[in-house]
Amino acid sequence: MTDFLFNGPDSSTYTLVLAHGAGAHMDSDFLEAMAAGLADKGLRVARFEFPYMLKRREDGKRRPPDRAPVLIETYLQVAAELGPENLIIGGKSMGGRIASMIADEAGVAGLVCLGYPFHPPGKPDKLRTEHLETLQTPALVLQGERDPFGKREEVEGYTLAPSIRVEYLPDGDHDLKPRKVSGLTREDNWLAAIEAIHAFSAGL
Repeated sequence: MTDFLFNGPDSSTYTLVLAHGAGAHMDSDFLEAMAAGLADKGLRVARFEFPYMLKRREDGKRRPPDRAPVLIETYLQVAAELGPENLIIGGKSMGGRIASMIADEAGVAGLVCLGYPFHPPGKPDKLRTEHLETLQTPALVLQGERDPFGKREEVEGYTLAPSIRVEYLPDGDHDLKPRKVSGLTREDNWLAAIEAIHAFSAGL
């Protein structure tokens, strides 16, 4: 059984699973803020860790993510445990990408990606979008306008399925954080992301 970290009321219509990115635990500042903010909106949020991150938590050693089949199988198990009918899955960067790869198969209600890694930084030709062209699951992608994994001007040129809505956070980087010169704060963009996810879940 998966060891989950829950926020928010059990009575929520939907449970949102937020998987971590490649380099940070499920209790990173980013995911802590998202989970707390969404719980305040009445949404139940579940977090978990992939096997390599569990090992890192045990021994403190940094290691690369598990291979894709392991990540996919882990997320499929998570969806099965929580029950896909009233489940929205997603996550930060890699976590959101893996969720997008299993969403249709798992039969979940929705998908939320925070900072989708459309391509490796500096390699805009190595796209990770093929499966997004045919995605059936209703999806929300929240992307920083200057995210090195997919800037706004790049993403707007991609062919994505009609089920996917992309919303851009002003001047945001991969953590949705804007520069000081923008006049916005990290908290401004994080709050906007929380509002967008809440509206998305309410509209399913």
